[in-house]
Amino acid sequence: MSCARFLLTTVLALVLGLAALAASPAARAASAKEIDIRVDAALESFHKEVTGAERFLRKAAGVLVFPRVIKAGIGIGGEYGEGALRIHGRTVDYYSIASASIGFQLGAQARTVIIVFLDKEALRRFRRSEGWRVGVDGSVALVKIGAGGTLDSISINEPVVAFIIGQKGLMYNLTLEGSKISRLKK
Repeated sequence: MSCARFLLTTVLALVLGLAALAASPAARAASAKEIDIRVDAALESFHKEVTGAERFLRKAAGVLVFPRVIKAGIGIGGEYGEGALRIHGRTVDYYSIASASIGFQLGAQARTVIIVFLDKEALRRFRRSEGWRVGVDGSVALVKIGAGGTLDSISINEPVVAFIIGQKGLMYNLTLEGSKISRLKK
């Protein structure tokens, strides 16, 4: 098989796979209640997996949780997920996260993204924005916690930090840079 034919076949398979994913019931826009249930489950999992998470999140000005962000790509990729912003444990708004990318990437993955606003002013600017781009409208520090790590032992001095957890699937390219977060009407 020629290289061009292989590439065409691979791209066609990706497009058909993404079309099937988009047509599935799981890909339709979730209701506010469905999002809240998924956010509760994601936060429960985060609390179980990371020592000190519950105490850390109680100190936050706001917590934006995307329980399931799907990312797929072969050279050209994209990601999408829906979530909720919680302030003092209560949902105040619903958001989507989306991005597109070109470059070395191959595969698909589902992940949970938790963005924590530690600074009230950073949260205020985020909530006033019409569409917030990570790395453009605000910087987000990605927190990495190794095996046995705790949030009590990590010094975090950034106004906005993010955790990416529960990765399923294989994908090279772990970043939130360029992701656009937009408010949803639910």
